[in-house]
Amino acid sequence: MDEESTIDFKDSLFIALNLFNNHEWYEAHDAFEEIWNFVDGDERQVIQGILQVAVSQFHLSKGNLNGATILLGEGLGRIKTRTNINLGIDLESFCRCLEDLLRKLQYKEILNDNDKPYLKTL
Repeated sequence: MDEESTIDFKDSLFIALNLFNNHEWYEAHDAFEEIWNFVDGDERQVIQGILQVAVSQFHLSKGNLNGATILLGEGLGRIKTRTNINLGIDLESFCRCLEDLLRKLQYKEILNDNDKPYLKTL
C-alpha cells in the first residue's frame, strides 16, 4: 500500500470501528464492506468475519435469534484462526467476547449491554 492508500485505509477503519462500537450495525456493515473490497487474503477473511458479526447483531436487534447465532458463529470462525493479523484491532479479546456471546445465545441466556461485541484498537 502506498502512503495515501494507508491513510485512506486507516480513516475508513476508524469510521467502521466507531460505527460498530456505537452499535450502528447496519452502517458498520456497510463501512466494513468498503474496506473488505480493498483487502485480500487473511485480512479479507477477518474483515468478512467482522461483517458477519455486525449482521448478527443487526439480526439480534430485530429478534432473529437463529440468524444472529448462525452469523455470529460464522464470523467468529473466520476470525479466531487469524488473531495474528495486524489490522490495529485486538482480535484476541474480540474473539473471547464473541465466544461468550455465542454461548449465551446458544443457551438462550438473558443478554445485557455488556454482551454487545466491542472492537478495541491496539
